[in-house]
Amino acid sequence: MKGYHNNHNQGKRRWRCLVIGVLFLVLLSMLVPLVFLLGLYHNGFHSTGHLSDRQTSSASATDQSSHIKELINNFAPTLPKIHQDLVINFTSGAENKTAISGTPVVLPVVPQPPPIRNDGAAAGTDEITKHKRNAVEESEKCELRFGGYCHWRDKHRENMKDFMVKKLKDQLFVARAYYPSIAKLPSQEKLTHELKQNIQELERILSESSTDADLPPQIQKKLQKMENVISKAKTFPVDCNNIDKKLRQILDLTEEETNFHMKQSAFLYQLAVQTMPKGLHCLSMRLIVEYFKSSAHDKELPLSERYSDPSFQHYVVFSTNVLAASVVINSTAVHARESGNLVFHVLTDGLNYYAMKLWFLRNTYKEAAVQVLNIENVTLKYYDKEVLKSMSLPVEYRVSFQTVNNPPASHLRTEYVSVFSHTHYLLPYIFEKLKRVVVLDDDVVVQQDLSDLWNLNMGRKVNGALQLCSVQLGQLRSYLGKSIFDKTSCAWMSGLNVIDLVRWRELDLTKTYWKLGQEVSKGTESAESVSLSTSLLTFQDLVYPLDGAWALSGLGHDYGIDVQAIKKASVLHFNGQMKPWLEVGIPKYKHYWKRFLNRHDQLLLECNVNP
Repeated sequence: MKGYHNNHNQGKRRWRCLVIGVLFLVLLSMLVPLVFLLGLYHNGFHSTGHLSDRQTSSASATDQSSHIKELINNFAPTLPKIHQDLVINFTSGAENKTAISGTPVVLPVVPQPPPIRNDGAAAGTDEITKHKRNAVEESEKCELRFGGYCHWRDKHRENMKDFMVKKLKDQLFVARAYYPSIAKLPSQEKLTHELKQNIQELERILSESSTDADLPPQIQKKLQKMENVISKAKTFPVDCNNIDKKLRQILDLTEEETNFHMKQSAFLYQLAVQTMPKGLHCLSMRLIVEYFKSSAHDKELPLSERYSDPSFQHYVVFSTNVLAASVVINSTAVHARESGNLVFHVLTDGLNYYAMKLWFLRNTYKEAAVQVLNIENVTLKYYDKEVLKSMSLPVEYRVSFQTVNNPPASHLRTEYVSVFSHTHYLLPYIFEKLKRVVVLDDDVVVQQDLSDLWNLNMGRKVNGALQLCSVQLGQLRSYLGKSIFDKTSCAWMSGLNVIDLVRWRELDLTKTYWKLGQEVSKGTESAESVSLSTSLLTFQDLVYPLDGAWALSGLGHDYGIDVQAIKKASVLHFNGQMKPWLEVGIPKYKHYWKRFLNRHDQLLLECNVNP
């Protein structure tokens, strides 16, 4: 019996241990997720510039930033490369240097001694000037790194929300920084107790409040009480190293978090720029469905006999955007003296062909004729390579000029230079019977009659275009290979181009383009630099400079364009990332584009394109 009781007691102890172990595991399984969530809250979701009470370092914020960046890279959609970056820094009288892919080459500048000033306000004025200069430099660094996002961000800044909560967090952090030093001081038990009590009170309030609306009514008194205690603590000699360490933590982590949020915002901005808006996608899908449901596929666009008649004025538009192409055609026809002389050729890809065709069957533009071509189905006699038959739109390059001739007045100027894509070089063979065409990008709006372009005497030139002489071929010589070129030749822009197809065929510029592409590509590994350089070299000495009154560019990136200059321009070019059909488009320029939309079209209303 004694053995039985011993075995029985041992069994009870074993079961008791097992029960305790199970309870411990259950408790642990509940605590671990809770600790993880609390840690994630304190480290990942605190407001900008306001830190938790834990001894976090800048390394944790760096890890978090890199982790989020990795997630963005893994799950972000593959976006088309529409805008390429080119940064040029130069000084007059010095060697010009160019860098591609957004890397500035800063030339050394010899600082000039400041002028001697005897007035008493000199120091204050210098401080203000220095502050403004630093602000400009920060803005330029942002622009070099993120492009048009920086201008958009500056124009869409919001007032700080929940200011009182953020102020409480700041006060709490400062109080925690002073508390260890005050607690070590002899005969300051009362101040230590008061400081600790205020810290605990603010911790309790912040644990229950995430917005200003959640704060208790007497919060102003509590905040003033904390400020008074901190003021008393500052009057005592304290351990400066500890205070310095604490305050550096808030500075380092604030910078890390600011950088993270800027990267995140820039990514979302680029996503908005390069993604088709929901309304436009709905419109394209509805048009395609309607096209195959109706008998439209058996119909041809009216006035087809004009398509190859060289006696008419022929305009070519490369586009995959139904509304953008419609606005270009509508604005041109509305301002034409004789719209019956106009023939528009819209070149698109197979994906958008049926939507384009039905749209232009449903809509008329005074007496103008419209032809829609699927570039993938075009038959070419001389160029039958598959690569030539893939649709591509004009490529835009962000070009930034940083002048350093006068250091105190240095500033950054940005332009978006658009050039022909490889599809443009098929024009003479797509329209074999035509002698002259005007090529319009799909981000332009016409405000005046363009008939005078057909009377231009371009001599032996091929391409009538606007020139941008702030970019010269000499500045790009590192990327032009061994080709012979005039270093002072100006860059030209697409958008509005008058093309002499007869002269083009005589010189066989299409063959020249592909030959130059092979030569230039040997000297650089950058496909972007090859595309830009080849287009510029192909028309070297063959560009007829159009008068600047014909077109005004910059409405897709420049917020400061003069209203009178906009009214006088014959053509408005929305070059840049902020296109007028995008939500991020510059608001004050959008109405110049929207007024040429058919506001009463049923599909536009149903897809909420024009609310």
